[in-house]
Amino acid sequence: MILEWLDAQIDIVTVLWLFPILFMFHDFEEILTVEKWTKQNKAQVFTLLPKSFHKYFASRFELTTLQFAKDVFWIYVAITIATVLAVLFSFYYLLLMLLFIFFIHGFTHFAQAIYLKKYTPGVATSIILVLPYSVYAYYRLLQAGLISAGDIFWSSISIVILSPALFLFLVNGRNRAMKRF
Repeated sequence: MILEWLDAQIDIVTVLWLFPILFMFHDFEEILTVEKWTKQNKAQVFTLLPKSFHKYFASRFELTTLQFAKDVFWIYVAITIATVLAVLFSFYYLLLMLLFIFFIHGFTHFAQAIYLKKYTPGVATSIILVLPYSVYAYYRLLQAGLISAGDIFWSSISIVILSPALFLFLVNGRNRAMKRF
């Protein structure tokens, strides 16, 4: 079976360190395509988006590649810190919160591509890397007894509760940055 082979080839520390590595592969796809894609597809997306959401997504469609890469950098820092905490101190809660976002994020790319009926930045690596890795990481952490289903549940609930505040913080930060340019 493929899981048994993977388990024998990849130790748990490697599974953990794959998180920041695969995050960057995924985000390289987005960094390389997002500016051109958003300029070409802004009108279509805003036609489909409820008007009440426009103010929250307007800054997203004005981002340059450099501005987007800066956002990615801070997320990468958070993922790397979470990975260090997990590897060195067996503190998995922050990693589980970020892994849940990564997992759900993979589905959002897939859903966007289906909804818009076209390629969206990040969809290819979401299908090939993000979703399979996320499932495998949860499986391996559970199998190794490092986390429980309850840990996954509570970390997921925590990030769902925190997400609106994090989203508004990001949007407000982007809007302030856009005013400076």
